[in-house]
Amino acid sequence: MAKTVHNARFKVKSNCTPDPCFLHNMTYDDRPEPAIRLQQAREKRGFKSARDAANYFGWNYETYVQHENGTRGITRMAERYATALHVSRAWLLTGEGLQENETEVPLMGYIGAGAEILPEFEQVPEDGLEQIWVPFPLPAEMIAFGVRGDSMLPVYKDGAVIICYKERKRPIEAFYGEDAAVRTEDGRRFLKTIMRGNDSHVHLFSWNAAPIENVRLEWVGEIFAVLPPKALKKVDQQGGLQGSLSLPRAVRKSG
Repeated sequence: MAKTVHNARFKVKSNCTPDPCFLHNMTYDDRPEPAIRLQQAREKRGFKSARDAANYFGWNYETYVQHENGTRGITRMAERYATALHVSRAWLLTGEGLQENETEVPLMGYIGAGAEILPEFEQVPEDGLEQIWVPFPLPAEMIAFGVRGDSMLPVYKDGAVIICYKERKRPIEAFYGEDAAVRTEDGRRFLKTIMRGNDSHVHLFSWNAAPIENVRLEWVGEIFAVLPPKALKKVDQQGGLQGSLSLPRAVRKSG
């Protein structure tokens, strides 16, 4: 538990310093790191005391308080505590991984040469090629696409991640003039600027590729956020799935 060294007053013999000196309060915490993080998670969740949390969740108070004061390890209960307190088990035990107000989002493909998104959805597991850690909350049902190479410059840099809504939230007319992830009726997926076409068709434009004119769209993924490479880290890669898929060489290769 935290220990405190109380104020100590003593005289300093000096011609220049005739006044008393004070040793200010100093507090340190010698509990194990998981116990400290358990308390932090409990307090962020809004419980002022260990007893409040134990009563609310139906935990044995004596056991829980021993976990929080560090006299017992928390490994066996870590998953239960993490779920209840809205943190990850990994963060609780090691300090790595997600904390409250952070999110994981599935990476569903890469945008490479020609601005086409690969691999096809049929090749991608439901939980994505891997999970991307995002340092702020996201609405439900979001997906991500990674940018590879320089075909999207100057707007989207190599290594950036584009966060999109999984389902379309607005009518197609609301996207005219906006960038969005799209899927055409012939199954190709792109990140393009959508412009009005003839009848119910649209034109698709991008910086470094020829326009695609008068196509129908089966899906539009509205862009929620674009994250630069330095703001990202990968979480729990799904067994290296992206390496086991047959991706075109131009897409696998960065730059």
